[in-house]
Amino acid sequence: MIYTVTLNPSIDYVVETYKLKIGEVNRANNEELYPGGKGINVSLMLNELKEENTALGFLGGFTGEYIENTLVSRGVNTEFIKLQEGLSRINLKIKDEDETEINGKGPRISEDELRLLYKKIEKLKDEDILVLCGSIPQSLSNTLYEDIVSMVAKKDVKVIVDATSNLLLNTLKYNPFLIKPNIHELEEIFKTKIGSIDKTIFYATKLKDMGAENVIISMGKDGALLVDEKGEIYLSNAPKGNVVNTVGSGDSMVAGFISGYLRTKDYKEALKLGASCGSATAFSSGISGKKLIDILKNEIEIKEICKINM
Repeated sequence: MIYTVTLNPSIDYVVETYKLKIGEVNRANNEELYPGGKGINVSLMLNELKEENTALGFLGGFTGEYIENTLVSRGVNTEFIKLQEGLSRINLKIKDEDETEINGKGPRISEDELRLLYKKIEKLKDEDILVLCGSIPQSLSNTLYEDIVSMVAKKDVKVIVDATSNLLLNTLKYNPFLIKPNIHELEEIFKTKIGSIDKTIFYATKLKDMGAENVIISMGKDGALLVDEKGEIYLSNAPKGNVVNTVGSGDSMVAGFISGYLRTKDYKEALKLGASCGSATAFSSGISGKKLIDILKNEIEIKEICKINM
């Protein structure tokens, strides 16, 4: 079974307006609601790809009920911890000539509620897949991902981490199966500007040397780079299209990579499906459907660049 963990889910309230005027009443031209959170996005895309999965995390109040009901209606299994106090957050995304976001802080998670999540994690079995994505609530320790990964370290569980800074770096000692920082997060990790493929390869390889089995660097319009467990380096292009919304694109890439790997055990094919899913979501108002993914997959080319010495 594939398990995704979203510690701070949200309702993403997307509003389109014309020339936002600060301090005045603005009228929406269009508005949409989506269940949000990186792990939730992974679950939704896995569901589109017919990969059974279970979404874990914390939900609170009427906003939490909306998130869960929406996921269930779309066929996603859910085993969220229901919070005794607080509401799952609402993230406001205002689109006009630019995009402005106001993200909610999220509810407080108690020690008892955290232990309930730990109990679910401890039940994972060999050959399960655990996906840890996104930020954590301010009430939880920044060692949380490290703590969770340590619980399954002695089992044959494939762990995937898509997070920033120390949330990601602290898990590397446990050799996660896959990590997927984007190019900006890679720059943040190593405190440098990366302006070339050669530098991207250099720093992606450093993350592999630090413990990750496979490393994907998503690069937006420049595609994606994969350094796999054998040291093979692959580069994916990005198909041409009208970018509608980048939220969930990287999460869709993670889901596509998981599905592609489970079906073929071939990293090149896994990257191809991952790139297709990521691009399809970027060209859609929400998580993309399968039809567009299949179309874009024909436009994805994977080039083997080189192999590093192991």
